[in-house]
Amino acid sequence: MKQSLRASVGSVLVAVGTRVGAVVLAIATMAAIVFALLNFDQRARFESPDDGVSWRDTTRGVEALQVSANSPGQKAGVRVGDQLVEINATPVASALQVTKKLWRAGLWTQVRYKLSRNGEEFETPLVTAPAEKPESIENYLRFAGLLYLFIGFFILWKRWNAPRAIHFYVFCLVSFIFCSFHYSGKLDPFDYEVYCANIAATLLAPALLLHFALVFPDRGQGSHSLLTKLAYVPALILGAIHIAVANRFLGFIPWGGSREALAQLELGYFGLLNVVAGAIFYLTYRKTAPGVLRQQLKWLTGGTLVGSVPCTLLYILPFILGKNPAVWMKFSVLSLVLIPLCFGYAIIRYRLMDVDIIFKRGLAYTAATAGVLVVFFALIGLIGLVFHTQANGKWGGVLAIVIAASIFEPFRQWFQGRLDRFFYRDRLDYRRTLIEFGSALTNEVRLDPMLSSVLDRVSQTLLVDRIAVFVEDTEQPEQLRLARSMGLRTSGPLDLSFIAPDRPEFASGAIFFESPRTANVPDSARRTLEQLDLNYFVPCRIREQTVAVLGLGKTVDGDFLSSDDVELVTTIGGYVAVALDNAKLYSSLEQKALEIARLKDFSENIVESLNIGVLAVDLSGIVESWNTRMEQLFGVTRAEAVGRKLDSLLPAELAAEIIARSGEEQVTGIYKQRLQHQGKLLTMNVSITPLVSKSGDRIGRLLLFDDVTQRERMEEQMSQTEKLTSLGLLAAGVAHEVNTPLAVISNYIQMLAKQMPEDDPRHSIIEKIVKQTFRASEIVNNLLNFSRTGAAELANIDVNRVVEETLSLVAHPLKTSQIQVVKNLGDALPSVRGSANKLQQVFLNLFLNARDAMPSGGMLEVKTAAHNGSVEIEIVDTGAGIPREHIHKIFDPFFTTKATGRGTGLGLSVSYGIIKEHAGKIDVRSTPGKGTSFHVEFPAVRKPVHV
Repeated sequence: MKQSLRASVGSVLVAVGTRVGAVVLAIATMAAIVFALLNFDQRARFESPDDGVSWRDTTRGVEALQVSANSPGQKAGVRVGDQLVEINATPVASALQVTKKLWRAGLWTQVRYKLSRNGEEFETPLVTAPAEKPESIENYLRFAGLLYLFIGFFILWKRWNAPRAIHFYVFCLVSFIFCSFHYSGKLDPFDYEVYCANIAATLLAPALLLHFALVFPDRGQGSHSLLTKLAYVPALILGAIHIAVANRFLGFIPWGGSREALAQLELGYFGLLNVVAGAIFYLTYRKTAPGVLRQQLKWLTGGTLVGSVPCTLLYILPFILGKNPAVWMKFSVLSLVLIPLCFGYAIIRYRLMDVDIIFKRGLAYTAATAGVLVVFFALIGLIGLVFHTQANGKWGGVLAIVIAASIFEPFRQWFQGRLDRFFYRDRLDYRRTLIEFGSALTNEVRLDPMLSSVLDRVSQTLLVDRIAVFVEDTEQPEQLRLARSMGLRTSGPLDLSFIAPDRPEFASGAIFFESPRTANVPDSARRTLEQLDLNYFVPCRIREQTVAVLGLGKTVDGDFLSSDDVELVTTIGGYVAVALDNAKLYSSLEQKALEIARLKDFSENIVESLNIGVLAVDLSGIVESWNTRMEQLFGVTRAEAVGRKLDSLLPAELAAEIIARSGEEQVTGIYKQRLQHQGKLLTMNVSITPLVSKSGDRIGRLLLFDDVTQRERMEEQMSQTEKLTSLGLLAAGVAHEVNTPLAVISNYIQMLAKQMPEDDPRHSIIEKIVKQTFRASEIVNNLLNFSRTGAAELANIDVNRVVEETLSLVAHPLKTSQIQVVKNLGDALPSVRGSANKLQQVFLNLFLNARDAMPSGGMLEVKTAAHNGSVEIEIVDTGAGIPREHIHKIFDPFFTTKATGRGTGLGLSVSYGIIKEHAGKIDVRSTPGKGTSFHVEFPAVRKPVHV
């Protein structure tokens, strides 16, 4: 009892609230229209006196910010930066006082300005003129406002109880106020009301649009509830600030600067929220499946973004940044009209909120009324022309009214029929619908786009918003799966046994379920029917087999399909079956073609990836294949080579050798054919193989070109290296044998020195012999250490000592080549961890390269130093230098610019590897004609820290 009482009371309160809301909306709408008309009239008649100067308050006083061209201010000589001191001998303290004094003076009145420019004051007369009005832009905005009001009114009239219809109408009404209310500057109570209403609409319109974007389309009750509330927070804050400024609350002062700052904040907020709403529409559009709803969102997204972005970027953003928008930039506000236009198109074309029917009927009544008026005035004129009298008499007017009234309904019905054919021509003309379906399905052979096209076309033709296509499941034959749908929401697995392809009912036509509760199907299938909410299941049959099923629900008006509609869908199902069969065949052929193309690409990639040249010629010697390596070898592109004779592409001697072997049936080859081609000396190995078909017939020749120039050069260099190795071993053996006589000589000369008196003049000579003997022994020992092989032992090395020992090894060849050695070795260098023998090999290679670079003598400077935890060695020569094109190749193996027999091209390559092995770095700088500098750096050994 209590629950029923509460329910009845709740329903009464809801009904009362709905009625009160409708009354409030009606009053607000009428007030907005009346205010807009009065404001338009006042705006057109009221003229505000102006001097054409934008004044602003600064620390120096009231200063001219901008002077309009051909304005009273410009004619009076006012310039940007001038300070206004007095008007008619009355001091001016703020920009607001300027406006008030001009209002008091009135239009076309001469006032005297006292200005200060660069510290000098002067007076100038000025005649006030009417302020410029942006009438064209305002009229465009008023047109946009009327569109908003028209669209909102139609939605509220037809679907006032639909979800979010009231919300959308309030947004349209507020947008109408924003576009239509423009305060005139008269500043009477009505003008203040217009101004406040415009400010409120400026703050509410974008918040309402953002709210609408968050809840459209069909969202749950709790969806985005917090975001929708937060959408109004900025509007409330800006509104509070506006009230505080107007009433001097919280220290706010109502002056020109605060008004400009508020205008910047409000317009920035307006543009930002509009763009954000467009972005939300776009994100929703991306997540929505193809169909009517997606088309609606496409136009809502496009209209919101295209309507708000230009205005935001070209007008609002410069205004926020303090820039005065140019005249052409002000016209960007005209883009705002695209928002209601696109909303209107979505309503008419894609049935946004189901108001296309009322729109069509409104057009029919409007056209009928206009036609009746035309007939009425035509009759009045005809009566006057025939009877040579005025038709404003009693009987003439009655006759015209009767005739006009009698033709109103027939004319309305005729125009209604033409509108039906215009808006619903696909539904009314089945023949044209079938032709277009057949054309669309024939032109599309891919499965997914074809199914999307079918759903979209059927939905638009039959005004059905729930539709699905079920096709054969490849994983489970003889069963169907949901392939594409529109307007459905499914969750979990679906039991589609009630539309099995072998069901006998499909042989005679469609299956109809009035309600899932009355369907004679298992419980799992009934739950599937409840989820799908579809009533018609039309088979798509080909060769007496059902290959797919079209599922359709009721129309958008909640009606079942007519028999003609079902017959049309059945015919379309035959087209869909053929299209599905074609799509499967196309998919199979496409997969085979892709496999063949993949195999072809794979084989071509193999041929192109080979490091040997491959070409194929036919029996007449015409080139049919030419890979990338052939392009690199002979400098002829594939496009130039294919189709030409082989002997016109290759050097004459090589072509002659190949032609001489053209008649042989076995694989033949040309070994190390040397040829000169395009300035390059090449050595080629050529293999010639007969090219045969699958049947074994000879159809041409396959030629393989292997460039062995580099290999031959490496073989020669390896041979030279082996010779040098043998020579080094021989030199090491000789050095070892020389060590014994040197030791004997050293011992005997020392014994001889002890037997001679100290004052003997020959004693100094003997000391020199002993010293030189030790020096010779040191040289021999260094040579032995350098030539010693085996695993290198890592130790802490004194770099200066290694440099000194290496210089002692090359002292003679450097002296012979007239090269002066300059040593700048740092003191107390930290040790380097590594192999002394390997580092000696690095320095020896660098010293010998420096010697070879200075054949006529020069200077070799060796510097060592410690820097930032590293030991640095710099070797500088005054030789010929390294050409710029060679400097990036000097560390490559076997690269050398020396004559044959003078170098192997391995010295710097081996040195580079040793340096990297020691975690070091090497850098080279060279200037041709001046010399070369090698900079080597090794990490120093860190001493342990005792705590």
